[in-house]
Amino acid sequence: MSNRSVPISVLDLAPVVEGSTPAAAFRNTLELAQLAERLGYNRYWLAEHHNMSGIASSATSVVIGYVAGGTKRIRVGSGGIMLPNHAPLVIAEQFGTLESMYPGRIDLGLGRAPGSDQLTARALRRDFAMHGQDFPELLAELRDFFQPEEAIKTVRATPGEGLNVPIWLLGSSGFSAKLAGELGLPFSFASHFAPEYLMPAIHLYRSSFRPSEVLDKPYVMIGMNIVGAETDEEAARLATSQQLQFLNLVRGRPGKLQPPVDSMEGIWHPHEREALQSKLQFSIAGTKAKIASRLQEILQETMADEVIVHSQVYDHQARLHSYEIIAEAANLKAFSS
Repeated sequence: MSNRSVPISVLDLAPVVEGSTPAAAFRNTLELAQLAERLGYNRYWLAEHHNMSGIASSATSVVIGYVAGGTKRIRVGSGGIMLPNHAPLVIAEQFGTLESMYPGRIDLGLGRAPGSDQLTARALRRDFAMHGQDFPELLAELRDFFQPEEAIKTVRATPGEGLNVPIWLLGSSGFSAKLAGELGLPFSFASHFAPEYLMPAIHLYRSSFRPSEVLDKPYVMIGMNIVGAETDEEAARLATSQQLQFLNLVRGRPGKLQPPVDSMEGIWHPHEREALQSKLQFSIAGTKAKIASRLQEILQETMADEVIVHSQVYDHQARLHSYEIIAEAANLKAFSS
C-alpha cells in the first residue's frame, strides 16, 4: 500500500517550563511558529486553558494575533476556543478582528469543554450546570454573526459580519463529531489525549456527514503527540516531560512543564503507568524513521485528512529540533525565504 501524504499542523499550548515565565513561553511560541512556517507545516493552533500555571495560552485570541503578526503565510487559529466560556458575539468580534488583520489565514476551532475546573468555570461566569449542552445553540448564534449583512439584524459583529472565518469543531467524544457531521463542518479529534474514542468518533462523523456550503465531503484532522530526536532513547527521555505533566494532572497537581527524567519507574504507580500508557496509542517518540513508519500506519488506519502534532518538550531547542525531525519524517516541503 502506497504512503499517504497529508498536511501536517502544529498544536501549541505555549508551555511554561519549570524555572521560566509566560513571557519566555510566548517568545518560544513565536520562534516555533516561524520555524513551522519555514518547514511547511499547514497551520499553527493554540489552545484555551485556564488556571494552569504550565499553559500560557489562556488569552487565546491575543496569542493568535501575536503569532499571526510574526509570520507571513501559515494559517493560525484556535485548537480551540471553548465557546461556552464566552459570549458568541465576543468571539465573532475577536476573530473578525483577526481575519481583518490577517485575511485568509485565521481558523476558528471550537470546543465545548470548560478547559478548566469548576471553580475556574465559575470565575469565567460560565453556566456550568449546562455541561456544554447549549453548545449547538451557541454555535448557531456565533455562525449567524459571520453571515452577510441583513437589514433585520439588530446586533452585528463589527468586524466579523460577512467575513469567511473557517469554523472547525473539536472534540474528544461523539457529541461534536456528530454535530460537525450534521452541519457539514471540518472536525478535529483530540486523539492526543483521548485515543480510545478516535475510531468511533471518526465513524460517527463520517456517517453523520451532510454536504454543506463549507464542505462537500468529510474532513478529519487527528491530534498526535510526537517527539522526534536523533535516537529512540533520547526521544523516549524527552517524552517523559509530557508523561510527568499527564501524571501531575491525574494526581490533581497541574504545574509547569518539568525537565525529562531517565526513567518513569519509581515515579508512577503501576495503575498510573497503565492508565497513561493507554493514552499513548496515537503517540510516537523516536527517530525520523520510526516516526515515518508509525505515522503511515496511523494514516492508513484512520484515513485522516490532516494531522496536528503536539510536541511537548522541556528544552526549547530540543522542541524545535523535534518539529524539524517530524517535518522530515512527513516529507513536508519547506518554503524558501
